[in-house]
Amino acid sequence: MDSNAPFHLLQVSKQLESCTSLPKELISSLEGLVYESYEASRFSKPMLWVGIYMALASLLCVLALMADLLHGLRNRKLWFPCKYFTINAASLTVIAIAMKLPMDLNNSMPGKVDQAAKLGSMAFMCTIMANLLPSLSTMDNKELLTNIIALGVLVITLVVNVCIQIKTGVVSFIESGRAIHLVGRGTNLHAIAIIYAVLLMMLLIIHTCTSLAILKSKQILEPKYQARYQMALKDQELQQGKLTVEKLKQHVRNCWIMEGTSSPQFMTACSTTSSASGVICAISTAIHILIMLVVSSDMMDYGSDYKWSILVILITQFIGVMFGSVAPISRCFASLSFKLSIKWICNHIKVFKVESYWTQTLSDWKHSSLPSPFHNRKCKIVIQKLKILILTFLVGFQKGVVVTCKMIGLVPIFFVIIVFYCRQWLKVMLDASCIAIGESVRQLEQNKDLSKYVLQLEEDMEFAEKTLKGILKSVNRVIQQAEKHQPKHLLKLLEKSRGFEGVERYNSHHVPPLSGEESLDCWSLPLVTLTTIAISLPNIQNDIVDSLLSSVSEGLVYVKFVEESFNTTDDYVSIQKAAKTLWLEVEIYHQWLGNKLQKPAHQVNTVQQILQWFRDAAKNLVAEVQSMDIEGRNDDSISKSISANSMYRITQTILLSYHANIDQVSHEELFEQLSSTISDILAACLTNLPQVIAIKCHKSEIEKREASVHAAAQLLGETAQIINSLEDRELPSLNQNELPFIDKWSAYLKHPFP
Repeated sequence: MDSNAPFHLLQVSKQLESCTSLPKELISSLEGLVYESYEASRFSKPMLWVGIYMALASLLCVLALMADLLHGLRNRKLWFPCKYFTINAASLTVIAIAMKLPMDLNNSMPGKVDQAAKLGSMAFMCTIMANLLPSLSTMDNKELLTNIIALGVLVITLVVNVCIQIKTGVVSFIESGRAIHLVGRGTNLHAIAIIYAVLLMMLLIIHTCTSLAILKSKQILEPKYQARYQMALKDQELQQGKLTVEKLKQHVRNCWIMEGTSSPQFMTACSTTSSASGVICAISTAIHILIMLVVSSDMMDYGSDYKWSILVILITQFIGVMFGSVAPISRCFASLSFKLSIKWICNHIKVFKVESYWTQTLSDWKHSSLPSPFHNRKCKIVIQKLKILILTFLVGFQKGVVVTCKMIGLVPIFFVIIVFYCRQWLKVMLDASCIAIGESVRQLEQNKDLSKYVLQLEEDMEFAEKTLKGILKSVNRVIQQAEKHQPKHLLKLLEKSRGFEGVERYNSHHVPPLSGEESLDCWSLPLVTLTTIAISLPNIQNDIVDSLLSSVSEGLVYVKFVEESFNTTDDYVSIQKAAKTLWLEVEIYHQWLGNKLQKPAHQVNTVQQILQWFRDAAKNLVAEVQSMDIEGRNDDSISKSISANSMYRITQTILLSYHANIDQVSHEELFEQLSSTISDILAACLTNLPQVIAIKCHKSEIEKREASVHAAAQLLGETAQIINSLEDRELPSLNQNELPFIDKWSAYLKHPFP
């Protein structure tokens, strides 16, 4: 009704009262019906905005699905790992909002578009679940349990609500004696809704069974990974000797293969359950396409309270189904073509073997002791027998699910067999292909039999040569792409360094810290402090100053990697935090702790005056912080005190180094001296890059190894020239575990020992 509905309601009531021929009871009933119609119309007004809200939630899911699709295509990972769209509290909340249509028990759906949108939401949910399956392997045990329970509650609630709507007739609505038929004459929507409900329950069972297998699979792969990693260290002699770029490249390749084949997501994507979920996704997509083909002839047939927003929901979720189905269906074929041989396929068809890792977790629970709140022995026996009975049933059910998934997986296997034999025929017909394959085999032989670094759950399953070649290509591509982004400004600055003398002269042990306590130092803070002094000097050309800023900015990126790998105690972290905050102020705003640089007062012109101004300002800042109560000090004041203390020690060291000749030092001379010191410190710090890369290749958490090895490969590509330029320099006679610390370098260079 419009805004004048109350007035019209009053008019209708008066007209009914004027009809003296009608019984009063009938008039009262008619007035009640009119009032109820008005109330229903009033309460249905917000439903349009609810529909828009659902469409936006669906759009977020679609964008996340497309982001994962593009990520897989760009990185040539046709098993499409879940990077942007994973199961967590936020994604489940968005999915629940997008699934409101099949959850809605009360609103009628009289139009074809209304019915298609309700069923389309179920198809969209099937697509989402099939896409999210690999993300289960990225979680630890607690997260996995929590998210599976949450997903189960959502799916079961959705299925139950749909079953209620089938019973009440909301799904297959009948208006004016005419049933709405979408698929063939005489076929209503009950059957389609039931099919979707069954598919959703199958996907939920697949997710649960996969979760149980993931728990054991990680335990199986972990010792294999550790053994292969030690072998990789031994093969490349990384435990001793210099780490050259070539050694690092081969080590990164070996670790990339170990990580790639033992990646939890890759393992899950190549599993039997993943193939089955892809087939289920294909079935739900095909049904939804059929529905959309029928509805497309009458896209304006909607009459629910959601109004035109129902059409937006239908189109948005249909796009999500079409794009989202690519990844699950692709995994069916990718897992077979990447990991399985024809021999395995034949064995797979002959006998459906259930590997131990599918049921081992349940078996462990079955034979474990269960704490009982009862002290009575009979109660404990009953509980124990009941537990064994339930878990025995679950083990059998798990085996049944795996066998069923393998049977479903026969569908893509037949396609793979056809493709395989076609490919074999093309090999014979095309000599060029044979030559290319021969070259590929020789290339694999030149890479020291990389197959020994392959990790897999099933020892009798061999990787295809093209799989190893593809993995090798992917790591080479990352390194080559990174080599195109060499830090050119940093390389130019490092050319000024001929040794490491700057590490010795940047800080004097004759200048104690202002706090009176012996303080630690890190690489980044003296670099930022020295750069601050350098760019504050007047009469230096702007392009030279900008070049120094760019060089230090690029260098600090890699200094951060060194510090995060080795300098990880709380004291070091505080210093690094202070350096990071100070550098942001220096680089962006050209300020030092609130003071504008390159704009000294009229009486602050000479080198001595500038250094003394920094020294005195730093001394005052430290004194100001020390005068505060302990309760009044915060992170900001502590960072200022650390930065000011560094400035005091460095400026005082420079003043002492020139003695009485400080008045004769020009701005240009000091700038060159500071640039040389900065270059030496950067060079000393970056000699630790090979160790950083080796550390990044090995991560204790299995869920984080993929990102860590990728970061190592990218870091190696970007810093290859830096490592080569520093390779021939003679390092101090320090232990390997002392090289990452600037104070160890400084102490040794001041007092070298044989």
